[in-house]
Amino acid sequence: MRYVFIGKNFEVTENFSSKIKAKLDRISKLFPEDSEANVVLTEIKLSKKVDVTVGLPNKRIIKAEVIKGDFMEAVDEVVDILERQMIKYKNKLHDRAKRATSFAEELRGIASDEDNYTEDKIEIVKSKKFFVKPMDAEEACMEMDMMGHNFFIFRNAETDEVNIVYKRKDGAYGLIEPEI
Repeated sequence: MRYVFIGKNFEVTENFSSKIKAKLDRISKLFPEDSEANVVLTEIKLSKKVDVTVGLPNKRIIKAEVIKGDFMEAVDEVVDILERQMIKYKNKLHDRAKRATSFAEELRGIASDEDNYTEDKIEIVKSKKFFVKPMDAEEACMEMDMMGHNFFIFRNAETDEVNIVYKRKDGAYGLIEPEI
């Protein structure tokens, strides 16, 4: 696995990056050899933020972000999160490969036969249908806040496309405009 280090309000020294590489190498066996990990270290007042994004060959990404008081504590937690996500992803690929041969190519690059992990089953317990009203993104954000949800689906009045607004961790809003 290749590593790219970026420091925001913080200079990443060679010694510090080698310590982080050592911690990330603990889970590198779970990822394909040609994957790349982007490690962004941000110093925010008294907090330290570690954001790791790993690109997989099949254009999928696995990402973990942790804010702690110490960089190394945050790196430890990021490693645990990435490990859980990759194990879950591999198990999904195993299950899909058992059901259909179309996933065999994707599975070949990611998973090995010696992985014996348990997977959390996904169970849909409720289904809901509703009318998607035309409105602009700001109005959709207001509707979302009034309902107390963290996302809202609406038809964009300008483009007549289905869009999604969501509340980000930092309190700001995001807009998803799917391309179909």
